[in-house]
Amino acid sequence: MISRWIKSPFPKGVYYFSGNEAAAEGAIAAGCRFYAGYPITPSSEIMERMAVRLKEVGGIFIQMEDEIASISAIIGASWAGAKAMTATSGPGFSLMQESIGYAAFTETPCVIIDVQRAGPCTGQATRVGSGDIMQAKWGSHGDYQVIALSPWSVQEMYDLTLRGFNLSERYRVPTLVMSDEAIGHLRENLSIHSKVEIWDRKKKRGRPPFGTEEEGGVPPMPAFGEGERLLVTGSTHDAFGFRKTDDPEVHSRLVDRINQKILRNRTEITETEDYYLEDSERAMIAYGFTARTSLYVVHQLRKEGRKIGMLRLKTLWPFPEEAVTTLGKRVKKVIVPEMNLGQVAGEVKKFCACEVISLHQTNGEVIGPETIMEMLKKI
Repeated sequence: MISRWIKSPFPKGVYYFSGNEAAAEGAIAAGCRFYAGYPITPSSEIMERMAVRLKEVGGIFIQMEDEIASISAIIGASWAGAKAMTATSGPGFSLMQESIGYAAFTETPCVIIDVQRAGPCTGQATRVGSGDIMQAKWGSHGDYQVIALSPWSVQEMYDLTLRGFNLSERYRVPTLVMSDEAIGHLRENLSIHSKVEIWDRKKKRGRPPFGTEEEGGVPPMPAFGEGERLLVTGSTHDAFGFRKTDDPEVHSRLVDRINQKILRNRTEITETEDYYLEDSERAMIAYGFTARTSLYVVHQLRKEGRKIGMLRLKTLWPFPEEAVTTLGKRVKKVIVPEMNLGQVAGEVKKFCACEVISLHQTNGEVIGPETIMEMLKKI
């Protein structure tokens, strides 16, 4: 599989967009031509912009009756050959979990943007939160992998949505863009270039769509209507899609491959950013909007002569174990600020040899610099 460069479908320039608007443009740039969704705060602006933009580029937009129908529709559209996406928030994300597992097991490329809000349940529909991080990985039952990205700016809502499509197509896996209300409604400059790099799923006539001997573990994916005899089932299946629900060897081989095709390519998928870690004695590990506040605090403390740095997680799943493990060996303490009760902090503790401190907040507000500063000065 190779990438190709195409002319941007939106004119080159600098625009003043919201994060949600930027995500829609990133999807269009990646080649998304099918969107099915149901309006839900704080993600609705993505749906609104897609309704307009898809008409302009010859795509299809459908407002579905609920989120279960929405994700089912994009899975069907993907198997019809389209690049497809939906967007939602916490309650809708919960409704999608069974079908996310189906997409992972049938190796269906699709993109889901989750603009997180304060939960559980209906919670604070217009307030911010980051409570869906573990659900993104473990929301459906069984052993499977997804890819989950974490933007921290309007620019990255565009860039990581585009990258999400490329990863989804390359590895035949559902990819999640884990935004939040603060980023979705933030407005700032977005730079769009004249050309964009996109990846397309590979196709090989007559080859099994659910099995491969290739090292990467990603089989070719035909579409319905291309002359292949396609069977797409959520039951255990062999390389050609035939149900083999009573065959333990087939099931074991299938589950192992859909996991390993992501885990073996972890270094290609995961992205992190380092700030001032060369001489740091303490460090923060942050992601999403909270990473913006954390980096501001790091800048302020560095001015005071404090040896502190930050590791930003741009990829949440698969978890960037190597970067976190390396950091945990270099510093004395790691602080993880997040807008939940410590979901990523728990994951960090698995890989850090040093002390890990969770700084959590669940009041529907972004974590302010004074909150982080107060805790850091105590330790």
